[in-house]
Amino acid sequence: MKQEDGKTGKIGVLSLGSFPSPRLAVILVLSIAACGPSAKTTKQPEAAKIAPANVQGPSGVSLVMACVPTGPELCFNAIDDNCNGVIDEGCGVATGLLQFTIAWGDSPADIDLVMIGPNKEKISDATRSTANGFHLDRDCPTDGCGGQNIENVYFDGLEPPKGKYSIEIRLSDLHGADTPIKIRFGARVGARTFGADVQLTREDDKKAFSFEL
Repeated sequence: MKQEDGKTGKIGVLSLGSFPSPRLAVILVLSIAACGPSAKTTKQPEAAKIAPANVQGPSGVSLVMACVPTGPELCFNAIDDNCNGVIDEGCGVATGLLQFTIAWGDSPADIDLVMIGPNKEKISDATRSTANGFHLDRDCPTDGCGGQNIENVYFDGLEPPKGKYSIEIRLSDLHGADTPIKIRFGARVGARTFGADVQLTREDDKKAFSFEL
């Protein structure tokens, strides 16, 4: 892991195969992500107990750490800009102890976010809520997103199911868009947020991330 200290934050690179222990969460944050619990829905003791393990991602994709706690929160970019542990808060995007978000700007392409949780529980544009508390609260561009394309899956409870999670980002329909489609992926797991930039080049192209709780 490389790390560079500065007045505005900390920068470094994490291997997808391993993550820091909860004790190091206060100093390690990702470039598309940062540390801290949600002031809206989560208390620190509950969030601190939840940490990802056995994280896997697409070949060649790195998780880069950076935190700029004085930066303002920007909408519809799948980034925790202000380093408070919530992605796109104040933008009508829901959050919880688990949150997975993708953003791809004003491209007309239809990008799908699919989450498969423990016991094969699946969230997608076809099934937008489950009995265990997972929800997809936006399906762009179908929902009329006005050139601010984002999809967001979140968990609304206090104890996420234990087991393996898979998050798939898939190019469903180009709708005439130029390729590659550049997508920002952000994920909140407990008190920390993570993220990466991915590109999709053709219809049915996909990138997948997985981890265990």
